[in-house]
This record gives sequence, C-alpha cells and structure tokens, in this order.
Amino acid sequence: MIRIGIVGCGRILAAHLEGYRILREAGVDGFEIAALCARRAEDALSYVKRGEGPAQRPAVSDLPGDPLAIDDRYLSDFQDTGSVEIYTDYREMIARGRIDAVNDFSTHGLHHQVAEAAFAHGRHLLSQKPLAVTMEGARRMCEGAERAGVTFGVFENLRYVPSARHQSWAFSEHGPAGALQMAVLGNIGTWWAPDLVVAETPWRHRIDEGGGMALDLGPHFFDLVRHVSGSEVVAVSARTQVAEATRWIRRRGEKADAVACDADDTFHAHFSLASGACGTMFGSWGGHGGSTVVGEGAVFHGSRARVCGDEIRIDGEPPRPLAELYAAEAPAQLREAHFPLGLEDDFALAQLDWLRAVERGGQPECSGREGLRDLACAYTLVESSLAGREVAVEEVESGAVRAYQRPIDERYGLL
Repeated sequence: MIRIGIVGCGRILAAHLEGYRILREAGVDGFEIAALCARRAEDALSYVKRGEGPAQRPAVSDLPGDPLAIDDRYLSDFQDTGSVEIYTDYREMIARGRIDAVNDFSTHGLHHQVAEAAFAHGRHLLSQKPLAVTMEGARRMCEGAERAGVTFGVFENLRYVPSARHQSWAFSEHGPAGALQMAVLGNIGTWWAPDLVVAETPWRHRIDEGGGMALDLGPHFFDLVRHVSGSEVVAVSARTQVAEATRWIRRRGEKADAVACDADDTFHAHFSLASGACGTMFGSWGGHGGSTVVGEGAVFHGSRARVCGDEIRIDGEPPRPLAELYAAEAPAQLREAHFPLGLEDDFALAQLDWLRAVERGGQPECSGREGLRDLACAYTLVESSLAGREVAVEEVESGAVRAYQRPIDERYGLL
C-alpha cells in the first residue's frame, strides 16, 4: 500500500481526486490518501468527507476539459477517511505523517522546498508542473531525488490525453503521418481573457513567484511537442508581453480586486528540434473581442500527412478520424501501454504511471528529468525575449543563461 500525503489543497485538487477515484473504480487499490496539508486546516478538511466539514471553493472555470472546471470531489468518494491526517505545515507532514509518498500541488515557488523535505525523509514525490520556480531549483530537485534513490515524477497530464497519444503514434517511425516537419500551437483570449486574474491566483502574474503564461502553459506546450515529435527542442526565439498590466478578480460579476502584473500574459515563439523540424507557438491570457485559436488544437505537419486534433489528412486521401486509424492500426502492445486498464482520463493515467513506478522502484514516463527539460524549454522562451536573440535550450539547462531567473533565484536562496 502506497500511503500518499498531499501538499496543497487549492481548486486543482478536485481534478486530482477525480483521477484517483477513476483509478479505484478501475480496480487500482494499492494506494491510500493518508494526509492532506494546506496553509489553513479548513481548506484541507473541505476535501475529506462529502456532506461534512467546511464548504469547498467552487470551480473557477466553465471551459470543457479544463481541470479547474471540476469541483465537488472528496476523498470519501473512493476511500475510507477515518484515519486521514490534517496538517498545516508540509514539513511536519513529511517528517511525521503516516505516509510513503508526497503529491505536491502547491505554488511554483514551493516545489523545490517540498522536494527537499520529501527526499530528506526518503519519500517518493509527484510534483505538479512546472517542475520548479527556476532551473536551479529544478536541478536541485532532480539531483536530490537521485541521491535519495526515490521515484520522482512530474504531473504533466497533457501527454496522457488520448489525442496526444494518438498523435505521437502517427508521427512515430511506423506511423501514418511520417516524420514531423512543422508544428503550430496557439490560442489568444481562450482563458481568463481579457483581464481576469488567472484562476483567482495573483501569484501567477508575478515574476518573483514564477508567474507568467510562458512558464504556466509553456511546459505543457513544449511537452506535447517533444512527446509527439520524439525529438528534443534545441533552440527558441521569442518575445513576451504584458498586454494587461492590471488584472481583476470579479465578485458577483463586478471588478473587485485589482492585481498589478509584471509577468508575461502573452508570448510568441519560434522553436527548432534536433530532428530538423521546427514550429511556432503563441498564447495569451489577453485578447479583447473573443478568442483566436489555431485549428482544433495543435497542428502538426509530417512528411506524409497533416494532423490536427482528431483529424488526419494523409496525402491523396480524404480526411479521417485519427482515433479510428489508431484503433485499427496501432500495435496492441502500444495501445495497452498508452491506455492501461482501458483508462483514458489523463489525470488517472498520469497518476497510475507514477504509482506503478513507485511499486517497481523506478521512474515514471514523465520523470523529474523530463519535467526539467520541459521547464528548460519554457525558460528558454522568456530568456530569449529578455536577451533579444535566439537562445539554445542547452544554455538555459546548464545555467549559462539565467538573467531572467537571477532575481528569482536570489529571492529563494538558489544562487
């Protein structure tokens, strides 16, 4: 039995509890949520037992597929809660709690601190993306896990979404789309536009707390590109922008709480891959007058086909659903690896991957080192904008380029 202590009981916790509920429903019973930790005990207690305790904060999104649109989920939906421990200090929970492993769903600036405590006590860790507040924090996390000999995963759910799995097969060596040549990913004004505080969390708009759209969504975008292409991002040329210098939390439909923003809410980037492919990505939490979206999600062009969402257009053939082609032609072993137990929920799949790694004593598909590479790509984007030139990912991963990160490292004692 893997006994898990959760750090961070914000709104995203509901989506994680839903993933664990789906696992339990699928017969995965080798885990237990043994402890919850939040700055306020009431926040932790609100997720324990349905019909008891303080009220949960409601969802802050109504977008289909957005995990922040999920609420009203409880531990009691899938396990007994009689022995669940509540903490307000993660260090105390990690040191004294009846736990074997930690799930860290806290803010970016806490990730390396939670990891340090977890690894010092030999606890396995699943950390929310992005991996850390800076590259130095991420490096220390990976090195700490390796010294401790524990399982260290990063919760990067996008690669576990069924369409991403299908796309990675399509562009694999024997896939129908051929080798990836070009990619375009982007949306403007889809989330929190034009001037809302993202998820009602002001820290997401502050540089010194690891905020900004590039660092919030960039790891998702780059992880998808790396997963689908099977190749590493090697360089990025980018510009970032603060389109809305003041953002608002709305109360009863009215602007109520103003937040001054210095972290980017908009970025445009060009990137190149080791394979020779290249691509463009952009995003913005701004955008007055409605959203602008590329295709039905990311668009990928290969040597034999174009893939966008669930549509594949192979040269000389009519478009068809990629999911149907995957079901008919992808090897059974690959389909089982992508969707064990027939699961298709991305949260449940990411959690199962990590749990199985803990059981076997190894690392999950999205390991700490994978998360470090995603963070390096995202930080290359913002470092490129600051430097006014194309920046190689290796320059950022090694620490040779860190001008944007230096003040953040100073704040957190990471120099």
